[in-house]
Amino acid sequence: MRDKVVVVTGPGRVELVEQDAAPLRPGTFRVETLFSGVSAGTELSYVKGTNPYLNVTWNPDLGLFQPGPASTPYPVTRLGYMQVGRVVESETPAIAVGTVGAMTYGHRTGWLADPVAERFVALPDDLDPLLGVYVAHMGPICANGLLHAAADLHGADVRALGDGVRGRRVAVVGAGVVALLTALFARRNGAASVVVLDPTPHRRQVAEALGLETLDPDPDADDPAVVLKTRWAHTAGDRGADVVFQCRGQAWALHLALRLLRPQGTVIDLAFYQGGADAVRLGEEFHHNGLSLRCAQIGRVPRGLAPSWDRERLSAETVDLLRAYGDAIRKHLVSAVVPFDEAPTLLTDLADRRRHEHQVVLAG
Repeated sequence: MRDKVVVVTGPGRVELVEQDAAPLRPGTFRVETLFSGVSAGTELSYVKGTNPYLNVTWNPDLGLFQPGPASTPYPVTRLGYMQVGRVVESETPAIAVGTVGAMTYGHRTGWLADPVAERFVALPDDLDPLLGVYVAHMGPICANGLLHAAADLHGADVRALGDGVRGRRVAVVGAGVVALLTALFARRNGAASVVVLDPTPHRRQVAEALGLETLDPDPDADDPAVVLKTRWAHTAGDRGADVVFQCRGQAWALHLALRLLRPQGTVIDLAFYQGGADAVRLGEEFHHNGLSLRCAQIGRVPRGLAPSWDRERLSAETVDLLRAYGDAIRKHLVSAVVPFDEAPTLLTDLADRRRHEHQVVLAG
């Protein structure tokens, strides 16, 4: 038995490599990939050569990037974290043959898994298995953003995912997959208003098709900060969004997010700034309005919440979201389903901007 694996051998070079499948061992199980979602941020950074892990050493003990050999050199053999597979063999009573579940083992046609070392989230029968690509990792990324907003208000006393958005005015900068799922999470969890801001007309159209309000942040259009601060009044001299979720990894987007906030408001940042953020003007709104910036990275939940808000709970919140909006997400957010064998061409086309997609899913 052989598996096909997507491998990035260098900048702009993606190949499909065949490997012998690992033998089944006691306590393990084997899955056959049904669907594998493509992340246009992290994955393409390896194809483009812009991921910092390719060039320097990550010191996990110090939490620092330092000069030294690449932590993830080429070839990158594990790319992607949005897989759905069917169990075809099992030597563990914990996982039954035939079960369909979400995992994070990278773009490959099959995988031998250890249920003690890896997460396997069994999908409910009433959920479209294609939407399962969001359950193990991508959905929890977005849910963790809301969790950070809740912790910003309540510290470790967060009882529900909506504690940071319920009844509040919410802006979301960006209209990619992370932004739109985050916006849907906010709406689902009781936000008084949710407005999505993105300069790309097609992305705004997708957001609107999902039932979300949008604004164009183009400087030649009406200033969205003026629009929202005129609309969202609290008290005299206190106008703007209660919380902004920043989901686009560009300096202008972070600068806009800060401008949208009410005084002493918080930006929850879910973006990956591959080129840094040199144009962020911290001497303006950030300083004069006493704003806060919190990074919501999926590697950790807010301090003190890990025991009650683990990855399993965030996956359960994702399943709840997909049950509520799954048909619309499948119709409007998933823009292409591509045969697995076309992955090398697809990834290089996306990286070189010869092709534009919202969410591509590889079909095994």
